[in-house]
Amino acid sequence: MSRFKSFAGKGLSLAVMAVFMLAVIAGCSGAGGSTAAKTDTTSANGQSSKTTEPAAEGKTEAADGGTFTYARPAAVTSFDLHNEITANNAFAIDKVFEPLVSFDKDGKIVDWLAKSHEVSADGLTYTFVLRDGLKFSDGKDVTAKDAVFSLNRHLKVGGPLEISAKIGSVTAKDDHTLVVKLEQPYTPFLSEMSNFSNGILPDNFGGKTEEEFFKKPIGTGPFVVENWDPTGDVTFVKNEHYWQEGKPHINKLVYKLVQDDSQALNQLKAGEVDGIESLALQNAQELKNGDGTAVLTNGSWVTEQLFFNTLDEHFADKHVRRALALALDRDGLTKALTFGYAQTANSLLPTTIPYNSNDSIKPLNFNVEEAKKELAQSKFPTGFSSTLLVASGNDTRAQEAQIIQAAAKTIGIDLKIESVELAAFRERFFAYDFSAMLNSGQADSPEANSIIAFQTDPDGFSKSYWTHYTNDQVTKLLREGQTTPDGEGRQKIYGELLQILADDVPYIPLYYPDIIKGVRSSVEGLTVLPNGSLRFEDAHIAQ
Repeated sequence: MSRFKSFAGKGLSLAVMAVFMLAVIAGCSGAGGSTAAKTDTTSANGQSSKTTEPAAEGKTEAADGGTFTYARPAAVTSFDLHNEITANNAFAIDKVFEPLVSFDKDGKIVDWLAKSHEVSADGLTYTFVLRDGLKFSDGKDVTAKDAVFSLNRHLKVGGPLEISAKIGSVTAKDDHTLVVKLEQPYTPFLSEMSNFSNGILPDNFGGKTEEEFFKKPIGTGPFVVENWDPTGDVTFVKNEHYWQEGKPHINKLVYKLVQDDSQALNQLKAGEVDGIESLALQNAQELKNGDGTAVLTNGSWVTEQLFFNTLDEHFADKHVRRALALALDRDGLTKALTFGYAQTANSLLPTTIPYNSNDSIKPLNFNVEEAKKELAQSKFPTGFSSTLLVASGNDTRAQEAQIIQAAAKTIGIDLKIESVELAAFRERFFAYDFSAMLNSGQADSPEANSIIAFQTDPDGFSKSYWTHYTNDQVTKLLREGQTTPDGEGRQKIYGELLQILADDVPYIPLYYPDIIKGVRSSVEGLTVLPNGSLRFEDAHIAQ
């Protein structure tokens, strides 16, 4: 018997069951009889990862050309790679700009614009050799001087994904060779160089002002911005000078703004779009078995979380945070809402990231009686009222909020759910204008520091992911993890750090979702990356 079923007699689990039944009904409402053959691989969460191939009978041929229309819940508001971090912008920026090194679908670091790289024995000198014949989308040659300008501009701006390594110098040894010297070892450096924020742009913005350049950006990526409405859609056209010969295969890529999950789903089923970025997990089975639709998945670098603003008088109290963690059945929530496409989280780090300690960490597991005892030690022993902020249009988050609300009620905490449009949601939490919120933390590279630094550094861009959480021992361990070479020593550091987070609970890790995208079954060659982005270079649409 699963743990979810074993708690069926308790108040919270009844709420979980109610949401579960609604989700099952929604997930089973689609048509069957798919004409596509589905092949299975295994995702990082141990779940079946679906790719779509045309059925053998009546097989159609994929051809170059055509337009791929991709429904997304938020508009692209900026292409300034050094000043952006949210997915709406990041996953458009990475179609235009590319870094020296990148990562593949399994999270392995691979050479990209660089054909090779070398790290000195003391870990202080990184040498990158550019590929031959690299050109920007305007046809001009890419040189090491462009890379120097790009990295120096990133160092100057800083931004939400700043280069944290202490850089001594960035120089062009010759037209094809870039040399970066560090003042002290920084273990995550190569991995962080794979971030979209370290893409290469032309020296001095190609002679344009910054404002002019980012309105019509020039990069090395597979696509070029043709039309862009910062409150609506973006149309990309293929980069005729792309370094991967013969790619991309599609002529145009359209990012279509569809803010509601249900509308996006209906448009996919109707063939109005070729893919959807935001797919409620309860609808995955419907698309998998649907006529003309399919799902693509991969293990992710994402952790779904309940965040607390520690500037709020209630959530500044560690006992309150711990009480809510104990009152919440994470296993039940995960089973009810993710339909086998996620794994319950024990640690901040997803299991796809090294040093995650998910199997060894001791989290605060579901125990209502212990939760009541914990709340009794707080400044609010009889409970209180507060607000849980969520973004509208996301069905899964809406259901998460209801389950958390029910959990809080079992220990005397009245959480009112406040649902706001996505753009307003982001404005609110950027301004620390929330008490608690549902959101996800995500690594931008296959490196533990990528999430840990963003969510624990009180002096960083986000002030511990807008929670203002500060713990001197965590900060000390964070710095040690950045300079300690990979191995057992680094494992021990992160294990201790993650246990402190599990005890202090500035946020509650809920589950690690697979990346899941809905597509038409005519789509081939689309690569799902573990950061949630897609590679369209090899994408075809069968005719």
